[in-house]
Amino acid sequence: MGIPPTFLSANKLLFCLCLIVYSLEGFSSADQHTHTIHVATLLPSSVCTSSAAAQGWDINSSISLVHKHGPCSQSQLHQHKPTPAEILLQDQGRVKSIHLKLANANNLGFTNAKHTDLPAKDGSMVGSGNYIVTVGLGTRKKDLSLIFDTGSDLTWTQCQPCVRFCYKQKDPIFSPNLSSTYSNVSCSSTTCTSLNSATGNSPSCSSSACVYGIQYGDSSFSVGLFAKEKLTLTSRDVFNNFLFGCGQNNQGLFGGAAGLLGLGRDKLSLPSQTALKYKKIFSYCLPSSPSSTGFLRFGSARISKSVKFTTLSTIPQGESFYGINIVGISVGGKKLSISASVFTSGGTGAIIDSGTVITRLPPTAYSALRSAFRRQMKQYPMAQPLSILDTCYDFSKYSTVRIPAISFLFSRGVGVPITATGILYDNSISQVCLAFAGNSDESDVTIFGNTQQKTLEVVYDGARERIGFGTGGCP
Repeated sequence: MGIPPTFLSANKLLFCLCLIVYSLEGFSSADQHTHTIHVATLLPSSVCTSSAAAQGWDINSSISLVHKHGPCSQSQLHQHKPTPAEILLQDQGRVKSIHLKLANANNLGFTNAKHTDLPAKDGSMVGSGNYIVTVGLGTRKKDLSLIFDTGSDLTWTQCQPCVRFCYKQKDPIFSPNLSSTYSNVSCSSTTCTSLNSATGNSPSCSSSACVYGIQYGDSSFSVGLFAKEKLTLTSRDVFNNFLFGCGQNNQGLFGGAAGLLGLGRDKLSLPSQTALKYKKIFSYCLPSSPSSTGFLRFGSARISKSVKFTTLSTIPQGESFYGINIVGISVGGKKLSISASVFTSGGTGAIIDSGTVITRLPPTAYSALRSAFRRQMKQYPMAQPLSILDTCYDFSKYSTVRIPAISFLFSRGVGVPITATGILYDNSISQVCLAFAGNSDESDVTIFGNTQQKTLEVVYDGARERIGFGTGGCP
């Protein structure tokens, strides 16, 4: 979309470049300060409306990325689909886990990886992430649908013979005995001890094989053999001796996915293990709704020229997380009166996380955002709060509504407009909420969540310690 002529006056050009809002299917933008939304588009669709092929993406360089509970997902089981309130409750559990880890206040792991009495619910609801990608493992290659997570390092999948327990998954469970390229890691090797930083737990031994154990904030866990195997990302991108977890005891909230794809910063993460080829560069786009498809790509070949880069930072006590430097927020075209120091209170700063649903802000920043948003939404009737979301509206009597645009400002002068679907979170048309929440304490780390990342092309460049954002990455 081109810049309207009215934007081109010299005294407004620089400001507008940071606030331009791009239209999406079902949405229109009245000006750079507001979004006009057709209320009917807030209703969920049961039909997958876009695919990688339909978007013209090269399947030899892009991995299709879909919402775990949407109609485009092939990993769905016929089971309970979580309600918006349940998703928010479990999201709060993930956030609390991140805050505890970064505060070094609690060790959520366990020291003996053979331990099996870890608390977990049945594998029927949302787990440690919302988005799924499909990769190949073994020889002959078996396709597996894995949860995509930038907040985790170890990649793992359920494996036969499921010595203790395997939850239900859509794909056939991976059988290492049927692969000619599988091998266990020795428990006496330095590779085995590298699990300490990737999982937060000390490995153990089963005979001479290295045993890993990892537990997540929602009490999901996986225990099994640490192994090497051939990993196939695309037809052109195949890696031998990829280190992963072959889970023999797995319980939790993984929603039919076969396991997890770890995209963090530890040396066992996928970006680190493939660094010789990809230089620790990967990018993704999260679709605007569960009925659309996004992508995951590795390397720099197809990064859009419109992507603008800001600095990646490192978070104390959380070196695996991707730190970002938020310096401001604008609502309706006006920058909020928030000092940039608010986002670094307590020395923890901010992170970007694909597995957290709702962006968490320092209380001071959230209060300012909420107040500005409510002032510009006073013409609409408010509704009851939804779990952690306290600013909700009843749009049942409207066919269209207008909401203020929201942009995040990062270091290096990078402004990122949040799409309309990233501003709102709905339970129903009569309960549509501002999709942000405040932390309980100013010292808690700020988290830029996946709802606010929708339709953005997000580029991670670990080697050059930078992260980029581009608008209109996917529908």
